[in-house]
Amino acid sequence: MSTLQLLWFVLIGILFSGFFFLEGFDFGVGMSVQTLAHDEEEKEQIIQTIGPVWDGNEVWLLTAGGAMFASFPYWYASLFSGFYLILFIILVGLIIRGVSFEFRHRMPDGKRRRMWNWTLSIGSFIVPFFFGVLFIDLVQGMPLDVDGNMMASFTDYINVFSVVGGVALSLLCYLHGLNYIALKTEGPVRERARNYASFFYWILYVGLVVFAALLYFKTDFFDNNFLVTLLLVLGIVVLTVVANVSVFKKKEMVAFLASGLTLILLVALLFSGLFPRVMIGSEGYYDILIKDASSSPYTLKTMTWLSLTILPFVLAYTGWSYYVFRKRIKHPAIAAVGYEG
Repeated sequence: MSTLQLLWFVLIGILFSGFFFLEGFDFGVGMSVQTLAHDEEEKEQIIQTIGPVWDGNEVWLLTAGGAMFASFPYWYASLFSGFYLILFIILVGLIIRGVSFEFRHRMPDGKRRRMWNWTLSIGSFIVPFFFGVLFIDLVQGMPLDVDGNMMASFTDYINVFSVVGGVALSLLCYLHGLNYIALKTEGPVRERARNYASFFYWILYVGLVVFAALLYFKTDFFDNNFLVTLLLVLGIVVLTVVANVSVFKKKEMVAFLASGLTLILLVALLFSGLFPRVMIGSEGYYDILIKDASSSPYTLKTMTWLSLTILPFVLAYTGWSYYVFRKRIKHPAIAAVGYEG
């Protein structure tokens, strides 16, 4: 395995980490529209918190997919063909969620607007849930032939571990969104978001215990790299406790950062377990290794220079946009901006 191959494997992990840190709270905010808000004004207030940034956050996913296609075409081909239906469902969730922002504010109050509110919340749940299913399927192993073709049945895709992974990722995103709402709003919604988060963190503790047990019995993570896996699992638990305590102490920025870092450590856990593979074959089948799945050294070198040139501008623009829209959203007086993204 070359240095460039390792570098691009790590970079793809970083891109997915950025996606779940930034888009994770977008999903949580979307789910909160129908679970946290009590009236239409509060729904507007909640949506305004992500109005200027939600579509920009999705670029991290597009960049991760593009980077995978360019740097690891064998991985991309096996993953996207084998998980075609799951990725299609994720795409549907992204689409119905995206159009909901546009259509709901063009509808008068009533059934049509309520329909788009539900579409926004459902789409915001579908995406993290099925990403959780997909990532857990990746790490517990799928039936792959020597050419990387996947020959999976329904129970290979949907099983106890993958459902637990989907629910866990959805809950982490929901809590991340609640922490963001508490950070970005004023009024009853802010207090309610903290109360909801305090309750759901206790459910998350149970979920983390179940997830860790299934990770131990259903994957080879602890066998292959016991210390790193243990440290990352403990890190996830510690950050969850920090976020929970911060919610209780009304330290909203600390709670938000801790819940975001929890998602980053989760991605790090999954990628460290994959290494040195990009696809894990179930027992009796074949793995796809990083060294066998990558593009040519020239392609990787060219991509590296392009990325180093463009990345500072992307990060600067992202930071600037969050700085510009840093103010809290008040209730009930809300300016009609931010829907277009």
